Amino acid sequence: MQEAREVKEALDRLLTEARNPATLEIDRWSTREIVRKINEEDQTVAAAVATQLDAIAQAVDRIVASLLAGGRLFYVGAGTSGRLGVLDAAECPPTFGTDPQLVQAVMAGGERAWSQANEGAEDDEAAGETDLRARGLTSRDVVVGITASGRTPYVIGALKYAGRVGAVTIGLACNPNPPIAAYAQVAIVPVTGPEVIMGSTRMKAGTAQKMVLNMLSTVTMIRLGKVYSNLMVDMRSTNEKLRRRSVRMIELATGASEEECHQALAAAGGETKVAIVTLLAAVDAAVARRALEQAQGRVREALQLLHR
Repeated sequence: MQEAREVKEALDRLLTEARNPATLEIDRWSTREIVRKINEEDQTVAAAVATQLDAIAQAVDRIVASLLAGGRLFYVGAGTSGRLGVLDAAECPPTFGTDPQLVQAVMAGGERAWSQANEGAEDDEAAGETDLRARGLTSRDVVVGITASGRTPYVIGALKYAGRVGAVTIGLACNPNPPIAAYAQVAIVPVTGPEVIMGSTRMKAGTAQKMVLNMLSTVTMIRLGKVYSNLMVDMRSTNEKLRRRSVRMIELATGASEEECHQALAAAGGETKVAIVTLLAAVDAAVARRALEQAQGRVREALQLLHR
């Protein structure tokens, strides 16, 4: 009884679990009025994220350093927060050409919870450690704990273990002074306030988390050289649509004709950035590939090497 009372009191103090005074009559409004109010509330999310830009930048720099040292990035969460981690991790290989092991999602309840609710799993703190142990977590890795409340036991267990291992620890929560901050080297805390529907943190809190995760992964990949100008040049051309997109990116990057870009992409074995370097530096694919290897995959640096 005492434990249940403490949990209730903790939840009662959370802004994300508070009742929104602006929507007390929402069930009486017209559809248009409800849509308008949700949109109004959503407009506050970007401002909440904007308060955390310094922390987000610090987190990115730590992630980049770890990945360059051979580490991996783990997103750990439960419920909506966990599924957002799954989504962001799943998008990295097709968007940036990363190995699927580089960015991984670890979710309370396992893969089955990706599509089926298993809310009780989030209360198991020991499982957070167990699941990271199963992934072979090391001191070179990064763990991002994602929890709207900031107090999810599963996530806290994962961050505690990551800290003991010596991994970089990052916390993402949507309530002031979240408990996970005690276990995170960098705490990202966009405070989104009460939801339109009380406690439905898949809404504003989920949107804020998605925005932050977009930044973490995208800026990390930019810093790792997987973007040239604003083109995602490590994208994998795995279907006809993506092959056309690759050719279009090569055209935009080089100014070459569509036919020249097709030929360069074929000669590069489908590697967009190799094709770009071959055309801009007027070298063959083998030379372009070697230059990119020397430049750790960064197109601009590869071109500088070839133009010395």
